[in-house]
Amino acid sequence: MEIEEQRPPARAQEPEPSRSRFSSLAGRALIGVAAGAAVLGGVLVLLPSSEREAAEPAAGPVARARTAVGAGVPAALPDLAALIGDREAHLRAHPDDGRSWAVLGAAYVEQGRRTATPAYYPKAEQALHNSLSAQRKGNVEALDGLASLANARGDFRAAKKWGEAAVRLSPGRWTTYPLLIDAYTGLGDHRATRKSLDKLLKLRSGPTVMARAARVYWGRGWREDAAAALADAASGAATPAEQAAFFQQAGELAWERGDREQSLGYYQRALRTDPDEHGAHAGQGRALAALGRTSEALRAYQTALAKRPEPRYALELGELYEKLGIEGAARVQYDLLRERVRQEAAGGVDDGLVLGLFEADHGDPATAVRLLREEWKQHPGIAVADALGWALHRTGRHEEALGFAARTMDEERGGGVRSALYAYHRGQIERALGLDGAARRHLAEALRVNPYFSPLLVPSARAALEALGEPSAEEGPGGRTEDSAGPEETAESAGPTAGPGTPKPSASGVPKAPRASGAPTASGKPSAPGAPSAPAGPSVSGKPSTKAAQAAATGFRASPAPARSPRTAP
Repeated sequence: MEIEEQRPPARAQEPEPSRSRFSSLAGRALIGVAAGAAVLGGVLVLLPSSEREAAEPAAGPVARARTAVGAGVPAALPDLAALIGDREAHLRAHPDDGRSWAVLGAAYVEQGRRTATPAYYPKAEQALHNSLSAQRKGNVEALDGLASLANARGDFRAAKKWGEAAVRLSPGRWTTYPLLIDAYTGLGDHRATRKSLDKLLKLRSGPTVMARAARVYWGRGWREDAAAALADAASGAATPAEQAAFFQQAGELAWERGDREQSLGYYQRALRTDPDEHGAHAGQGRALAALGRTSEALRAYQTALAKRPEPRYALELGELYEKLGIEGAARVQYDLLRERVRQEAAGGVDDGLVLGLFEADHGDPATAVRLLREEWKQHPGIAVADALGWALHRTGRHEEALGFAARTMDEERGGGVRSALYAYHRGQIERALGLDGAARRHLAEALRVNPYFSPLLVPSARAALEALGEPSAEEGPGGRTEDSAGPEETAESAGPTAGPGTPKPSASGVPKAPRASGAPTASGKPSAPGAPSAPAGPSVSGKPSTKAAQAAATGFRASPAPARSPRTAP
């Protein structure tokens, strides 16, 4: 059974910390208001349900968007436009209202992010600095807004600076920790990412937290945990915009594991839930191309670029055209990519990663190395390590390239995500170095993780495997020699190690990894550190189920866990 496509009941607004001291007169006035509210609440409880609903009108678009922006969750584009117009009008009459400047700045960030319109980012920056000027002390809202803006621009160092400043002012404010998780992930600091998630799980539960946890688990290669967390998030989402974002995220996870049909289904549901979830159009293009529905795939990509013209969508569409032999159309998309990068740079957006990948494969690899070395200095995350390693390989520096490629699979250095692209890049680098066993293993892993990961690179991976042939006698059945083992085991090839905490094999012979300490259950509450995994809580039907059963019941299909060494708890 899949997740029901209905709007869940609205959540109560999340409490916000107090921002000022009141005089005794104001305090007495508030006591009077509170007493009146209590009496009114008692009256409402006594009313019939239909009359209570009439007495409690639904929040309007401005209130909905303000709540979403304050909690860092997706807001509907019409609601965002209403909030922006409302705060702009208010600030023309009250230019010293620091809090309203912070709300406006955060709304600009969300509008720019959802529409891929970088022109909103300078406006957001100005509004947030206006907020700091108007309210110099204790302005956590503006600091959160600046951290969110920096993440949207891809400036993870700045996001870390603003986020950590916000935590120093208000360590119990939960909305800052998702921003820090994004910043630390972009900087490749997996220990700080883990600590921020642990703190977030202690402070808050619910759909937003579950979705953020899912991204962390996904980045560590824990697919079952990610799928279960996303199931919780989507079933508890408060608004269509929020639920559509979680369906979009589920589509990405399904795509990464090579499930074309399921990923397409999630992207379609995201668009049915919120037609403004434009990233789902590109996801549809990806899945449709893998299913051989080429004309539909081209239309989906074109729609994505018309609605949300991100450079990476132009790169994907260009590569699809190139696969189809339509070179002229591919060049048009590559030119569009370069133009979009220039436009986004004017808004302060860092597109060094996507531009570097483009140059490595379709432009000048030496330029790619220069761009990605600079990117690595600023943001040494796993995605940059992979791209820089590939660019170095394309310029013939294979040994240096392997050092970067190996980081993507090294859990001790923040790697571990099971990415077909990363495995392909590493396999080709190893092949160039004559490490045939390791190359064969990683190229095969790329096709095993996602047999459709790229219209151009999948045929290349298959051709490389065919050229490598079968393992030699010296390599053994696993295709490995002592010289080709590489710096660490892959998730696919690593078996359980002896010692305390080693997972016991299941009936199928595949060891079951222990649940991460502090990982959330289906109820949204983190498990106790070191405690054994408990049932995930009620499923959609209300009956207790295991995490895997719940994921299956809600439509988030978890992939089988590969044999691997036990991981430490986050």
